[in-house]
Amino acid sequence: MSDPANFTGPILLYDGTCGLCARSVQFVLQHERRAKTLRFASLQGATGTAVRRRHPELESVDSVIWYAPAESSGAERVLVKSNAALEVLSYLGGGWRALAMLSRMAPRVLRDAVYDLVARHRHKLAGGDVCVLPTPEERVRFLDMA
Repeated sequence: MSDPANFTGPILLYDGTCGLCARSVQFVLQHERRAKTLRFASLQGATGTAVRRRHPELESVDSVIWYAPAESSGAERVLVKSNAALEVLSYLGGGWRALAMLSRMAPRVLRDAVYDLVARHRHKLAGGDVCVLPTPEERVRFLDMA
């Protein structure tokens, strides 16, 4: 795995042991409308480990993480919890983007409390083990797959 900062476009880090998280990744793949630039990696894999090494403040974070490498005039962008989830909705575009804009009107502390409630019960909510099975075309967007 090369340095995540060398990738173009954002990376969504998700819990690779969580069925709800896997279903969420599948949801994103099914509802993308844009250029399909989002890449995926598990928190437990080499890319997730590299991002966490670059950002020690993420070491204890048990959340979806939206990581965007630095662009020419800025710094890396790292979002967690509800901010990451809303960034995913914005990425999807259309009505999902509108939903994200409306949701951002709620205070972050409230959004994160709801996120934490779902996250605490995510293994039960998934209804069993689920794994992400990307199509051959999608597979190249999963950074930790051989």
